[in-house]
Amino acid sequence: MGQSGPMTRDEAVPPPGDLLVQAVEGMERPLFVLDERWCFTYVNPAGARVLDRTVGMLVGRNIWEEFPEALGGPFEDLYRRVRADGGSGNIEAWFEPLGKWFRADAFLTDAGLVVTYDDITERRRTEDERAAAVAAREVAAAEAARAAAEAEVAGRHLMMLGDINLAMTSTLDTDEAVQRFADLVVPLLADWCVVSVIDPDGTRRDVGRAHKDPALADTMHRYADLRVATNNVTAPVPRMLRDPQPVVFPELTEEIVLSMVPDEEAREALAPLRPAAAAGFPLIARGELIGGFTLINEPERGPHTEVELRTAEIASRRAALALDNARLAAANKQVAERLQLSLLSPPVQPDALELAVRYRPATQGVSIGGDWYDAFLQPDGDTVLVIGDVMGHDIEAAAAMGQVKTLVRGIAFDRLEEPAAVLRRVDHTLVGLAVPTLATALVCRVEQDAGDRASGIRRLRWASAGHPDPMLLLADGTVIDLTVPVGPPLGIGWLGARVDGETVMPEHSTLLLFTDGLFERRGVPLDEGRAQVRTLLERSAGAPLDVLCDQLLAEMLGEGAEDDVAVLAVRAHPVGAERPFEAGPEVLPPALSHPA
Repeated sequence: MGQSGPMTRDEAVPPPGDLLVQAVEGMERPLFVLDERWCFTYVNPAGARVLDRTVGMLVGRNIWEEFPEALGGPFEDLYRRVRADGGSGNIEAWFEPLGKWFRADAFLTDAGLVVTYDDITERRRTEDERAAAVAAREVAAAEAARAAAEAEVAGRHLMMLGDINLAMTSTLDTDEAVQRFADLVVPLLADWCVVSVIDPDGTRRDVGRAHKDPALADTMHRYADLRVATNNVTAPVPRMLRDPQPVVFPELTEEIVLSMVPDEEAREALAPLRPAAAAGFPLIARGELIGGFTLINEPERGPHTEVELRTAEIASRRAALALDNARLAAANKQVAERLQLSLLSPPVQPDALELAVRYRPATQGVSIGGDWYDAFLQPDGDTVLVIGDVMGHDIEAAAAMGQVKTLVRGIAFDRLEEPAAVLRRVDHTLVGLAVPTLATALVCRVEQDAGDRASGIRRLRWASAGHPDPMLLLADGTVIDLTVPVGPPLGIGWLGARVDGETVMPEHSTLLLFTDGLFERRGVPLDEGRAQVRTLLERSAGAPLDVLCDQLLAEMLGEGAEDDVAVLAVRAHPVGAERPFEAGPEVLPPALSHPA
C-alpha cells in the first residue's frame, strides 16, 4: 500500500504472511489508496467490485483518468480537501457514471490518501421512498384539510343562501328584508355591507347596513347617510345603476377612493372604516333593477375570494327575487286593504248616537275577507246596523261580501220592515240571483217614534241569521246578551220563520255587534271566549267608545287574529241633549241632513 509506482496484479497481492493485508483483502467494505499523483496504489476486491472494475484494472491508474466524470464533483472536493488539510472527511453523493449513491470516508496516511466507501444506493432509495411516502401523506393531509375547509365554507355559504330565502320572504317590509340580508352576508362574505333599494319613484335609499364590529356601526351609518348624495358616478352603486353588472375592486387605492368619493365630509366618514377592497352586485328581478349591494373588506381581509364573489352573485339573484316578491306582496296587501276599506264604508253618526267601527284582517294570508259592518239611516230616520260574515278569507269572499252587503242595504232602505223580514228577503234574493255564497248576518234597527222621542228613549229591534248574539253594556257595567232565536245563514232559501228581538236601549248604554273572529280560538270553548268579551266590557263601562273598541281588540286578539274580525259599537247619548264633543260631528246623508 506504500508503493508509489504502478503495480501489477501479482505485485498487489500480499505475501501470505502479511496478516494486515489479508485482513484488508477480506474486508467487505470497499477501500482504495491514492498516492500523491492520484493513482491507485491499492484496491481491495470489495472496492473493485463496487466500482465495477477488477483490482488489476485500477491499480496504477489515475483516478481522474479512470473516472473523469468525478472531476469537479463532490468526491474530488473531498479528496483534495482532506489531502490539503491532512485530516479526514466524508460525503454522500450520487456518482452518475455508475448510477449509484456512495458514502466516501477519506483520511490521509503515510501510505497515501485512504478512501473507504459504501454503495448506499439501496439505503438512499429506501430513505427517498420513505420521505416520498411521508411527503405524499403530508400532501394528502394538506389536501384533505384544504378540501374540508372548502367544504365547510361551501356549507356555510349554502346555509346562508337558504337563510336569505327564509329571512327575506318572511316579511313584507322591504326595508326589514334588506336589513336581514345585510346581517346575513356579514361577516361571511365581507367585513361590512350596504344595501341600496330603488323605490318605485326612482329614489335610491341605502337602508340595509351591517358591520362585523358593532363599535363601528355608527361610523358606517354616518358614511351610509352621506353616500347616496356624494358618490361619484364611478362608485360601485352608480355604475351598477347605469350598467347592471357586478363591479369588483380587488384593491381600493387612495386614488380610487378619491375618484369615487369626492366629497371631503364623506371621505372623512369613510376613513375609519378602512376600505381596502369592494365588490358591488345589482339586484335584478324579472328584468327590473330594484337595488344593489356593496361588500367592503378591510386591509386584513384583503380582496374578495372567487368563492365569495360567486356566492355573492348567487345571493344577489335570490335576494332580488325575494325582495321583489315582498314588494309585490306588500302592493297586493295594500290593494286588498284599500278594496276592503272601500267595501266597508264609514258609518253614519245620527243625532245623539255615536258609532265606532273596527276591522282587523286575519294575520295569515291575504288581508281581505268576508267580514263586514254597515250603518245607515232609513227614510224614516231610524238607524240600521248590520254586521255579517261571508265564508272565506280571500278575494272571492270579499266580492261575495260586497254583493250581500249591497242587498241588505238596498232591501232595508227600500222596505221599512223589521230586521227579520229584511233577512228573509235577502236570503231569498241570494238564492234567486244564484249568488254562490253562505253568510251569517245580524240586522239591528234603532227605532224612535214621536212618543219615544218625547220620552227620551230608544227601542232596539234585531234579528240574526246564524250570527253571534250582540251584547248591550249598560252605564253601571252590566252586560246583557241580546239573545233571539237564531235562524240559519243567508243563502239557503230558508222557508221557516225568522224572529225579531226587542228591547229598550237606555241612555249611556253601548251596543256591541261583532263577528265570531273576536272570541273564537282554537282549543277555547265558545262560551269561554264570549265570557272574556263580557268581562272586558264590564271593565270598560266608562271608557270613550273608541278607547273601548281599541282595548277590546288589543286584549282579545293580541298581536294577531286567527280569523277576520269586524266590530260595530253604538253609544246612546241622551236624547235631546247636545251631541258630546268626544262623539265627533254628526254625519248624515245629504237628503236627511238638509230636508226639503
